[in-house]
Amino acid sequence: MNIYDCFMYFDEDLLLDLRLNSLNKFVKKFVITEATYTHNGSKKKLNFNINNFSKFKDKIEYIVVEEEPINILKLDKNDTKERRGEKLILNGMARDYYQRESLNRGLNGVISDDLILVSDLDEIPNLENIDFSKANDNILVFEQKMFYYKLNLFYKEFIWQGTKGAKFKHFLSPQWLRNIKGKSYPKWRIDTYFSKKKYSNLVFIKNGGWHFTCLRTAEELEKKLLNFAHHYEYEESGLKIDDLKKLIKEKRVMYDHNVDQKGYKWSGKSTLNKVELKDLPEYISLNIEKYKNWLD
Repeated sequence: MNIYDCFMYFDEDLLLDLRLNSLNKFVKKFVITEATYTHNGSKKKLNFNINNFSKFKDKIEYIVVEEEPINILKLDKNDTKERRGEKLILNGMARDYYQRESLNRGLNGVISDDLILVSDLDEIPNLENIDFSKANDNILVFEQKMFYYKLNLFYKEFIWQGTKGAKFKHFLSPQWLRNIKGKSYPKWRIDTYFSKKKYSNLVFIKNGGWHFTCLRTAEELEKKLLNFAHHYEYEESGLKIDDLKKLIKEKRVMYDHNVDQKGYKWSGKSTLNKVELKDLPEYISLNIEKYKNWLD
């Protein structure tokens, strides 16, 4: 069984370096897509440089996505604010989905028993001590610890279900795998036979890795938030760069998953806790000098 690690790239070289070095001994191929536009539709330059990762050159399948998805909605000057917002959200998600689906282009030579992992780049699965035989007819869901702003600032109240995996013989597409709900449904549920999101054959990987989100300066974070798939939601939050600086300084999460849907998700109520190096990927403790500016 070979493992194919599939993810999208924007400009996250720090985390890409950590990911490649942490997973190299497990992975047959790293499949990476980068688009020539952001998820808000703006043109962008290509940031990936294979020379920065020459050690992994033979393992990297890099795919440039130039074309936009066909289902982009045209903005009209007569749109209401609500309709314009709806279109911006849908267009952002369409670009996000299309770039992720383009990972399929890198799955050449894959055979039925190979394992396909789909993540965001900042979701690094822990592949140590996993019984991969559990993946045979099941879908793997990695339960990951979540970190904000620094590599060791832990959002302890929340478990992130990021990386998902499936054998190629059951694999439909990257976005299909991403969309699967992180809940195992009973087999008697009729809707599971027709749904492409609800399944009863999930295996949850405890201690399944690390989600290093918002690992940026306030200025870099604002740039990313204005260009990612949910850019409209960030724009509507009212947060400005000074607010981001304050959240980072006070070690409070920016987007609070623990607030219920009726609450204000951008409240920054939950605080972060510092953890020891032993709770992080081993590669960090072995290369402290490389990551010292990103440890609290």
